[in-house]
Amino acid sequence: MVTALCFITVEPDRVNDVGSQIARLPQARTVYSVTGQLDIVAVIEVSDIEDVAGVVTDQIGALEGIISTETHIAFRTYRPEDLGAGFSLGY
Repeated sequence: MVTALCFITVEPDRVNDVGSQIARLPQARTVYSVTGQLDIVAVIEVSDIEDVAGVVTDQIGALEGIISTETHIAFRTYRPEDLGAGFSLGY
């Protein structure tokens, strides 16, 4: 499984609509409306790295109101339960 973080800039009056459309994509695990230079952050999961381009370019990038996207591939996940496991004494 490949996880990609897609940082998206959207026309101001389209953020809610675009966010809702992205959230309906089967590959979108979580979609956040955020403050700052970006408008939306989408967590995308696909089975193969080649599929990232299809989702970001062909699906997200084609939505009306998208100004730009920047995508980062995750290569390691840090979850609190995983980090604490190394220090567990089994009690």
